Amino acid sequence: MLPLSRGVIIINTQFKKGVLELLVMLIVENEDRYGYELVEEVSKIVDVNEGTIYPILKRLTNENYFETYLKESTEGPPRKYYHLTILGKERKEKLLNEWTKFNQSVSKFLKERERNE
Repeated sequence: MLPLSRGVIIINTQFKKGVLELLVMLIVENEDRYGYELVEEVSKIVDVNEGTIYPILKRLTNENYFETYLKESTEGPPRKYYHLTILGKERKEKLLNEWTKFNQSVSKFLKERERNE
């Protein structure tokens, strides 16, 4: 893991893949967001680009976790907004529970390992 100057951490791609779906869902949970806005928000947490986030949005929409709608923009063409569906909220809760258990397990292992060194 390498820290970036703006507080963002560069992490192993495989680690990142496992958590991006959850991050996107958590960001959209309380407020509908458009694609580029999501890229910016996720980028504040982990180093990502548009080419990483848009396929996730497409897949989550295809799987009925997101609904989309167009909204006029004062700065160009209409923007596609993403809204978390009821099914999406259920998926987000499941992922959050899995992440919490996983994180606790790994953290516990690392603490025990530290004590044994």
